[in-house]
Amino acid sequence: MKDKKLYRSRENRMLAGVCGGIAEYLELDPTVIRLIWVILCAFAGSGVFAYIVASIIIPEE
Repeated sequence: MKDKKLYRSRENRMLAGVCGGIAEYLELDPTVIRLIWVILCAFAGSGVFAYIVASIIIPEE
């Protein structure tokens, strides 16, 4: 079994590569993760803060 690690993506990045990295980890399309993130930002309001924290915590690929 392959060990999967979460990294910020270098290829699938718009800002910091967080959504691209999560999409690669979950083996999903990055657009889906970005849409989910935008919805969380719009309704929950804490998505921007979570993105900033994730971009600091998740290492780059």
